[in-house]
Amino acid sequence: MASSSGNDDDLTIPRAAINKMIKETLPNVRVANDARELVVNCCTEFIHLISSEANEICNKSEKKTISPEHVIQALESLGFGSYISEVKEVLQECKTVALKRRKASSRLENLGIPEEELLRQQQELFAKARQQQAELAQQEWLQMQQAAQQAQLAAASASASTQAGSSQDEDDDDDI
Repeated sequence: MASSSGNDDDLTIPRAAINKMIKETLPNVRVANDARELVVNCCTEFIHLISSEANEICNKSEKKTISPEHVIQALESLGFGSYISEVKEVLQECKTVALKRRKASSRLENLGIPEEELLRQQQELFAKARQQQAELAQQEWLQMQQAAQQAQLAAASASASTQAGSSQDEDDDDDI
């Protein structure tokens, strides 16, 4: 089923996946590249056949999403009934793995700390952050106050110097 159009390449199983399955299934057997290509094409055609039949069954039942039951019915109607028990086992394994993955993805459950304790710790962290922020604001305010006092002292000192200098000039004028 080799075709020269670019679209067919988009609709194939990745060769690396097929090579891995071949190596796992037949570890001591060498498989020619032509045979590997044929396996890829057969897998692609099989998936297309099953998914098309499952889609028709789905449409007949007036559903919009193909479910595992539609795929199982497609296998039966296409004459692959002998695979159904194994397909059901794999489906159950997939559901189990998906459930475990969903449970494992919950960080709260992975911590082993009750949610109430986590909330208490979060509140403590917020309080500590507010305290630090208040201390920083207090320090900034004190620095501004000190700068203002220093500016006032400098201004007062400059004013005193100016007055002292002008009164000295007046004293010098009196001597003349």
